[in-house]
Amino acid sequence: MRNAYLTYAAKRLAQALVVILLTYVFTFVVVSILPGDPITNVLNNPQSGFTQEEIKEIIAAQGLDRPVLVQLWSSFSGFVTGDLGLSMRSHRPVATLIAEVLPSTLVLAASGLAVALVLAATVAYGTQFVPKRYGQGLLRGFPSLFLSVPNFVIGLVLIHFFGFQLGVFRVIEPDSVWATLFAAIALGIPISAQIAEVLIANLDNEAAQEYAAVARGRGLGQARLFAKHLLKPSSLPVVTVIALTIGELLGGSLITETVFGRTGIGSLVQRSVSTQDLPVLQAIVSLAAVVFVLVNLIADLLYPLLDPRVTLLGGPKSRADTEDGTTGVSPAVAS
Repeated sequence: MRNAYLTYAAKRLAQALVVILLTYVFTFVVVSILPGDPITNVLNNPQSGFTQEEIKEIIAAQGLDRPVLVQLWSSFSGFVTGDLGLSMRSHRPVATLIAEVLPSTLVLAASGLAVALVLAATVAYGTQFVPKRYGQGLLRGFPSLFLSVPNFVIGLVLIHFFGFQLGVFRVIEPDSVWATLFAAIALGIPISAQIAEVLIANLDNEAAQEYAAVARGRGLGQARLFAKHLLKPSSLPVVTVIALTIGELLGGSLITETVFGRTGIGSLVQRSVSTQDLPVLQAIVSLAAVVFVLVNLIADLLYPLLDPRVTLLGGPKSRADTEDGTTGVSPAVAS
């Protein structure tokens, strides 16, 4: 089993590296190679205010006067080593610009994910054990409600009531603990809806199984039944959903940062778009793709660890394979 898992992990890692490479090449081609590429258009735009001497210096600094393959290799090798080039506007290293704002975005994204997980688990727990006469049906409607409200609307409401009306946090201090908490709530509520819907559906399925009925018959408490018997087998699809919502989490962070006035990747993207600083945008898009691919890779590697019933391709056949002829391979890990 160990050798099969290592083979599976190596295969998934190779696939992830290929996806990252293709994504970077595609981004590079769109930004730097296509006829009338945006960088040249920006430099030659009279409104940009660049003189011909400055344009020549920027083209040389960006390596745009070299052959295409040389540009691609230089750009990708620099990306791998952390050299993301120079900003067209500030003439500062792009890596430095991103490093200055990345911690704030990571804190917000991690806090938002934590809020989403806690909220989804709470709602899912309530749908299993809160009696119907006490609002179980209402709890089942929460995910649809959460999903229907954009995070910027939630953020504005939180700022109005908790910032201006109650004074829990100061709007002029967006990086304070309380301001970060409410920004994370605004970010996490819509994301929790997708996680909760999948978790509720799988908990309903597991709760109807015979082993759950036996556990209840033996007098097992609701909290222990949920945590020990129902949650783990229901978590595999949830891992998939969490991995797929990372893109939404990052995109929501950009909007939430703008609403709460935080200085993060969102403000850097906004500034880069307004000034047409394309090297910065290319670096951010490439890094976002890397994060998304790595998170999904981690999810793939967690599947066999969370559910021992998952059979890896290339590994020994399970008893089910030899007895009833089924493959026993989860669609999530089949390739």
